[in-house]
Amino acid sequence: MADRTSLIPLSKTEIAVGKSTHRSIYDRHGKLLLASGSTIETQTQLNNLFEQGYVQKNEWDELMVKNKASPPKIIEEPEPPPPKDTTSQMDDVRWYVGEALHMQALNETDTRFMVKLIGYIKGKSVLVTAPVVDGKHILIRDNQSFVVRAFQGKKAFAFTVTALKSVFSPYPYLHLSYPKHVISSVIRHDARASVKIIASLAFKNPDRAGAATLVDLSLGGTSGILKAAVAEKKEAGTISFKINVVGNEGLLTIDFIVRSVAPADDGDGYRYGFEFQNVTPQNKLILSAFVHQTIADQI
Repeated sequence: MADRTSLIPLSKTEIAVGKSTHRSIYDRHGKLLLASGSTIETQTQLNNLFEQGYVQKNEWDELMVKNKASPPKIIEEPEPPPPKDTTSQMDDVRWYVGEALHMQALNETDTRFMVKLIGYIKGKSVLVTAPVVDGKHILIRDNQSFVVRAFQGKKAFAFTVTALKSVFSPYPYLHLSYPKHVISSVIRHDARASVKIIASLAFKNPDRAGAATLVDLSLGGTSGILKAAVAEKKEAGTISFKINVVGNEGLLTIDFIVRSVAPADDGDGYRYGFEFQNVTPQNKLILSAFVHQTIADQI
């Protein structure tokens, strides 16, 4: 049993897999976890020690504390600023007939439709197909307000309109007000959407499975928080999760490779980084629509 008052958190630079420990490692109550000279066998063991481990303070630790009071100045290259949103007019954008538009009722985040652009009359109105839900055209109230979003390549567009009139003859379509301006933003290919999605993980060994809370999602991969360390780097498996795109819920099952494992920021569990593999064209299309829609919602 070690003196608790002399214990300090274990440094991540002090131990590594396959290396022997130079100091005994204790838990926060002073109970011995690993004796000095022991070898770290696995990444899981290493992660557990990082989460729970403490060592007894020595003279070197005291010196490091003093040096931290006046750290040397380090000149770092500033990161490039994120691309700024730009404002333009409706007719400055190269729209095309049949382009998919995502409509979201203001103050009703669950009310979303996908319609297609028929055309527009400058300064007058924008014409779109009538929204369809479960195979049926729905009635849009006059003067109801919407945010309309669209995606072209690496750009997302958004503008606010009100419904002017629903027309049902000779075919259903909708007149929207002409927007005062259109906001556009560049969406990078590797942009990650902040999410909170429950996912299930499966590996070749059926006894090794788990549940993760996904915290971000991109076209190339995702990060998730797990309660326990269930896999190590470079292990392969499949991940399954549900996402909602324009009111339609779909289940995605995608192959992955574990690229990173680290203790969670709050110390509760582990943060895993998964790289997607062999994504089918259909899943890629659904994933792309969801990621772009989620990011565009923040414009």
